[in-house]
Amino acid sequence: MKTGLISLFTNETELSADVELLLRQKLTSRGYKVTEGYDEEAELLICIGGDGAFLRTMHRCDFPETPIVGINTGHLGFFQEVWPEDFDTFIEDYEHENYTIQKLGTVMGIATTADGTTNTHIGLNEIAITGSKSYTIHFDLSIGDKPIERFSGDGILVATSAGSTAYNYSVGGSIVDPRLNLLQVTPLAPMNTTAFRSFTSSIMLPSDLTLGIVPEESDKTIYITNDGIENEYDNLKEIKVSISDKSVNLIRFSDYDFWSKVKDKFL
Repeated sequence: MKTGLISLFTNETELSADVELLLRQKLTSRGYKVTEGYDEEAELLICIGGDGAFLRTMHRCDFPETPIVGINTGHLGFFQEVWPEDFDTFIEDYEHENYTIQKLGTVMGIATTADGTTNTHIGLNEIAITGSKSYTIHFDLSIGDKPIERFSGDGILVATSAGSTAYNYSVGGSIVDPRLNLLQVTPLAPMNTTAFRSFTSSIMLPSDLTLGIVPEESDKTIYITNDGIENEYDNLKEIKVSISDKSVNLIRFSDYDFWSKVKDKFL
């Protein structure tokens, strides 16, 4: 719904501050009201920065339904759609609705502690479950409540399709087209010896299946990290990881193509 209200988010770099000032001037000159921070009445969210700034904005706004576009002043810029030198074209395309909405799903981890307390962690890119640094961790893994294996290693990474090009890719996971609604489970430094047998490649799970993770009782400290947000547990009983009902609506313009971006960024 067009309200004439646009919310701006930016990281704290000097370049982003300069870009924000220029964009604000261009938008207000065309009659838009521009606010800092999220306003539920906003018709558009604009995030200035890199992928890290984009993720922080999504968490700060609790994965809003409002369409969002990214202005790239960072490095990789996989979520970011617009370059600062293309502001005029961006505004024209937005006003004439020359764009599509790419809906990106999220991954949810529900952590249950020994006293029955539950906490929910949401990630747009991924959720990682690891132990204390430099220590091997042991998990009993299940898929759809069916026991699969006893995993030993540094931990487990569960990535969305959109997050497949992030941490998941750096640890040997596969690149997945974000139009596919699935979860990718990638082992982190798995052990595969006569004493410990763990899967060593990624597993793809359909959207209706849940991954169950039960830590060994001797593993006292467990970390659940969603999009870089670290949560420490000392009495974790179980984690259930599945696709969340939250999603974000990312604006993509006519020249956007996922595989062209993969080629440009990685190949």
